Formats: sequence, C-alpha cells, structure tokens
Amino acid sequence: MVRPKTKERRGHRTYHGKHKNARGGGSRGGRGDVGKCKHHFMRSLLLGTQMGKHGFVRQPLAEKLNVVNVDVLDQMAGSDGKVEIGEMKVLGRGKVTRKLNVSAAGFSAAAKSKIEAAGGQAVVV
Repeated sequence: MVRPKTKERRGHRTYHGKHKNARGGGSRGGRGDVGKCKHHFMRSLLLGTQMGKHGFVRQPLAEKLNVVNVDVLDQMAGSDGKVEIGEMKVLGRGKVTRKLNVSAAGFSAAAKSKIEAAGGQAVVV
C-alpha cells in the first residue's frame, strides 16, 4: 500500500529531499584538478595527470668572465708590447713569443708564468 503523501510527490524534482546543498563544488571535492595530490589521488593516478613541480632551475653561482688565451695576446699587442684588457681573464693556452706587459682582471697560474718567463709583466686591474 502506497502512502498518499508519497503518491502526491512522485514525479517532482525534490521528491527525495533538498538539493540546495549539492549545488557547489564542495560536494564533489572541489572544482577542476583540486585534490589530485590528496583526496582524489587514485583518480589522478588512473588519469595519468602529473603532480608537483618538474625539473629544476639552477641559479647562477658567479658571473662568468670573458676569457682570452695567451696565444692571442701577440696579435692584440701593439709595437710597444702593451695589452690592456679591462674585464677579461687571461688563460694559459699557447706560447708567448715576445715581451708583453698585460693588464687584465685576472690570470691563471700558467698564463702568469708564461708571460713572466718571456720577460713581461702580468698586472691585475
């Protein structure tokens, strides 16, 4: 036997109760990708979505100096043998063929010894 009140309500939208509370995103655990690392973990795992940050960005440790090798200094020097390099470091590849007076931001140990062995000077600016 069907109750009379039930028979009246059949076919109506709110027959099984109130629906106002199910309107927001909270009833489905959030909108979009919310909760993919927490309460929707299995859903995201099955769908294959990536979680978290990926890769890395390395911060520069120090400023890179421009470099020049000893073998190029002969071409850069004038007739008096003076070379002025403001913001460059001199490295020791090659040979020094004449006496040079070089002023630069820095010298490697090999470059300094080669310049001084040829009778020149290596001055740090």
